[in-house]
Amino acid sequence: MEKKSHKLNIGDSVVVKSGTKDPDTGGSLNGWQGRITELEEYDGQPTVGIAWDSITLKNMPISMIKDCEEKGLSWQAMGLGVEDVLPATARDTEDDVEDAIEEIGKHSTWFCLGDEGERVQKVLDGIDPHDQMALVEAWETHLEKKLKFPFEAEVAEGEYRRHVRLGDRVKVTGICEADDHYGLLVSVLHNREPFVLPLCDLEPTEKRSANYQPVRDYVVWFANR
Repeated sequence: MEKKSHKLNIGDSVVVKSGTKDPDTGGSLNGWQGRITELEEYDGQPTVGIAWDSITLKNMPISMIKDCEEKGLSWQAMGLGVEDVLPATARDTEDDVEDAIEEIGKHSTWFCLGDEGERVQKVLDGIDPHDQMALVEAWETHLEKKLKFPFEAEVAEGEYRRHVRLGDRVKVTGICEADDHYGLLVSVLHNREPFVLPLCDLEPTEKRSANYQPVRDYVVWFANR
């Protein structure tokens, strides 16, 4: 018996057939639905690029989103064979999709940084990743609770002249300001003189101290924001 074929076009809604697996993770894609963004051929076989709809995105396991972020894969879209999908009726609008992606991003953006990213995500969970001031203020709240002052640190980054140079050791006495450009600014003492430096330029000298990991996580976030 001849297979029934369906003509597919860019923008059409499709649903994934039962039994289809994610080609990257092997996870089930049963009933996942989205819109066609591409029609191509791969190794001589017709394929479709699918941007998932908002309902599929909202029901996607956070573990899968985390895995995709860590591996540099897209959780918003996927390529499948034409034989893996069937025509469907749209369940939402493209604006709904954008809203869903924005909301999911508040809970997953930093997973791409690996183990450090998982800790960063806990600090910044639920905050718009584009709202720099809100992110820095969340770090300020978190580190005020986590860090024990004073502590010794080395100037590991930045361009300094005269009084403070790369490699110098300073005593960090507290957080003095949150800035959307420079991040957290801290009060330090160097040769008994007070200065203000960006925390992102410092590294606690005692790697086994309780201060080391929180500061390191902040520095990794700042470098990747």
